[in-house]
Amino acid sequence: MTLGEQFKQRREALQFTQQDLAKRTGMVRQQYQRLEAGGNPRLSTLALAADGLNAKLMLIPLEKWHAVQALLKGETGEARGLDADPWQGLLGDEDERNGG
Repeated sequence: MTLGEQFKQRREALQFTQQDLAKRTGMVRQQYQRLEAGGNPRLSTLALAADGLNAKLMLIPLEKWHAVQALLKGETGEARGLDADPWQGLLGDEDERNGG
C-alpha cells in the first residue's frame, strides 16, 4: 500500500472528506488531493496532513516492518519482534556499544 493510499484509508476511517482535511490542516483541497494521488509532497506537508489525521509519520527499520504491521493489525505473535531499541544492531555496532 502506498503512502497516499494509507492517507486515504485513514481519512476515510475518520469519515473526513478531502475538503474536511484541508480545513483541519490549512491546506487547499487540491494540495491534499495530490498527496493521496501519489504526488511528491514536501516532508512538512506529509507531517501536516498526518497531524490532521491524528497520526504521526515514523521511520521504521526494514527488519521491523513486518512486526509493526502485525502490531497494527492486532496480530500479537508477529509483533513480538519489536524490542525496546528497534535500531540496536542494525549497523553492526552492537560490539562497539558493549565495549568489544
